[in-house]
Amino acid sequence: MLYVFGFERIGVAVSDIYFVDPQPNKGQEGAEHGVRLEVRMLDEGELRGTVYSARPISLGRPIWRVDLLESVDGRPGSFDRTHHHPVFTGWDPGPRVFARELSADPLGWLADRLGDLDVVLKQGNVEESYPQDALALRERAPEIIACVERTLAAVRAGELGNPPENAGDSVRASWL
Repeated sequence: MLYVFGFERIGVAVSDIYFVDPQPNKGQEGAEHGVRLEVRMLDEGELRGTVYSARPISLGRPIWRVDLLESVDGRPGSFDRTHHHPVFTGWDPGPRVFARELSADPLGWLADRLGDLDVVLKQGNVEESYPQDALALRERAPEIIACVERTLAAVRAGELGNPPENAGDSVRASWL
């Protein structure tokens, strides 16, 4: 499942995820699932037809990622693999950053971050500022958090965040 919230230049994407790391860190072995949220640049394409044609839209360069993950074999609601990636190098995320506040109150922490786009951009080494997007994102943060909550509930109910058939030692089943 993929949800996208688009503003002027910034987009927020939310997706369920099932993930098996082929080279896990100690203590992070085994499958994990949950919800991934990314803040990305939003790219508006040129019309490819008449004035009535659909406009190409793409989620461009990633800026920040938060993974509200749990061990598949663990206790639902544990958020034992929850982390974020405050920096990307090109399309690749930096290392996982585990924050006590994030694991203690994932949705509250996420709402605070979505309410302060300038901090997210600064940590992600984005030099531009997008004040209209920051305001719009702050206003829509409760809607985005509700979307994340619904997606988490569907993962925990076994409706989303499931392994594909013939899952192997390295799996990433997600839009993001």
